[in-house]
Amino acid sequence: MSDISHDSNSRFSAPIDLTEVRRLFARPGRIAESNFLRREIAGRMRERLELVKINPQSILDAGCGEGEDLAEMRESFPASNLIALDASWEMLQAGRVRETEMRTSMQRLLTKWFPRRAGTSSKLGERAICGDFANLPLASNSVDLIWSNLALHWHPQPDRVFSEWRRVLKVDGLLMFSCFGPDTLKELRTAFERTGKGTHILPFVDMHDFGDMLVQAGFSTPVMDMETITVTYEALDKLMTDIRGLGGNPLATRSKGLLGKHLWGHIKAEIELNRSGGKLPLTFEIIYGHAFRPVAKKTATGESIIRLDFPKK
Repeated sequence: MSDISHDSNSRFSAPIDLTEVRRLFARPGRIAESNFLRREIAGRMRERLELVKINPQSILDAGCGEGEDLAEMRESFPASNLIALDASWEMLQAGRVRETEMRTSMQRLLTKWFPRRAGTSSKLGERAICGDFANLPLASNSVDLIWSNLALHWHPQPDRVFSEWRRVLKVDGLLMFSCFGPDTLKELRTAFERTGKGTHILPFVDMHDFGDMLVQAGFSTPVMDMETITVTYEALDKLMTDIRGLGGNPLATRSKGLLGKHLWGHIKAEIELNRSGGKLPLTFEIIYGHAFRPVAKKTATGESIIRLDFPKK
């Protein structure tokens, strides 16, 4: 049975089939085609993180993939406990293989350069969890920083995810995330619309709606911003390969049959209409957000909490 987790009472929900999401990300080699975009956005997120004074003891990477962001987090916060979370077991396993290869290479270098320190090991092998963003197997108030790079848009109910992320964050803990906005892949969306063959692109959430969700979930002073990145291609086939590398179409409402060679020909022709100066553009709207978990003002039963700060003698 498909794990859709769709709640029609939430206006932020989308008919995303989580089982299909896991299947689409079960082939790390296929996803690697679009890794250049994740690495670029990760760098821009780190620039934003550098502006925040934080020294987290524990970090959760939600949607870690093969764990490349975690490797960079080790450099910035070497004393932190790192937790890797992804919905795809295959991506986590690919990350383990990559870490093992990294450790072996490091060990060889240490043996060559510092024979007496050959037993030194890198800080690898953090806790890895295969699970749902909205149902974390973590204790409340247990994480100082939640980091999520281009992953939130794969979940059908981001409002539920924010509530769960707030639960596991410690007071004054920081959430920092990025995801796709509504103009992402607008060239492909327009091409499908012109063929009249239904929705094949995710209904990405607007930046302002994310801000509302964060406030509703109990985060304080959320900061949202957005930018548009346009990637250009000479070859249409490379453009389509990168689109497939982003994941795919996990909508429960998607057409179950193949589109067919004739329809794909029409879609490619529509995309070609965007060619300018010999280049084909592909648009990505990137939404960035960060917010803190504030001190609670009410108890779980709804009673107000009044804090009295007496002067020190």
